[in-house]
Amino acid sequence: MKLQIEHLTKYEYGEYVQLNTHEIYLTPLQRDNFTILSASMEISPNPDGIYKRINAEGNPFHQVWFNAETDQLQIKSTVEVKIGGFNPFGFILQPGLPFPFQYFEYPRKYHIPLYSYLKTESNRDFPLYVASVMAQSDNLISFLVDLVASVHAKWDHIIRLEEGLMESMDTYLCKKGSCRDLSWMLIEMLRSVGLASRFVSGYAYNPELNEGHELHGWVEVFLPGAGWIGLDPSLGLMTDQYYIPLATSYHPSYTLPIMGTYGGLAEARLFSEVLIKEL
Repeated sequence: MKLQIEHLTKYEYGEYVQLNTHEIYLTPLQRDNFTILSASMEISPNPDGIYKRINAEGNPFHQVWFNAETDQLQIKSTVEVKIGGFNPFGFILQPGLPFPFQYFEYPRKYHIPLYSYLKTESNRDFPLYVASVMAQSDNLISFLVDLVASVHAKWDHIIRLEEGLMESMDTYLCKKGSCRDLSWMLIEMLRSVGLASRFVSGYAYNPELNEGHELHGWVEVFLPGAGWIGLDPSLGLMTDQYYIPLATSYHPSYTLPIMGTYGGLAEARLFSEVLIKEL
């Protein structure tokens, strides 16, 4: 299957402003379940410089800068990919991993590289909830499947147009949230019992939808032997071949598709649209 992904982002400013350096995260990360056939990007106004770089967490991005003042910034990315088969359970865990557990202990060699993906605020409710799911599970993988299914069943997935991220405890208490809110709550749940996890921003294609595809957020948890495993609390499933990541980070705020600032006090309005179609 071949897909074309068009992602349009437009900022309109209340007056002419000077754009500072921007980082654009619209290049899909390398994964075995898809191949990038072509990729292009149109930027208006034309930047004075553009270079492809890699950030601290291994995400590719385009660094762009401008000299002239402008009252708008428009970025259109067009990517064509070929989707292949993918088995979410196609891995073998490192032997001897603990289960069940109160707090997961990684082998020493992972302590430093996973440090940022384990940081969490103290919360008594999350480990208790995770423990209740774990008590009904047979092994580590069935536990993860049960946990993401439980979040999907007990929390409503809503479309929330407001910018920003809900606090994980607020999402927990109100029993609803956007894909990014539910993902952040699941990350905090996993970290509360010692499982390193990170936020993923990208595209999730649904063949049954003709429209309505938007930037999506999900979770990856790290297990020795398997590496990073994708979980989508919005659908209650492990991620499959239709998930195309753009950026990953220990915090959702560092996975935005476009990051940058501008000089002055002018207000900015944002318009964004994602269109995905089969070719």
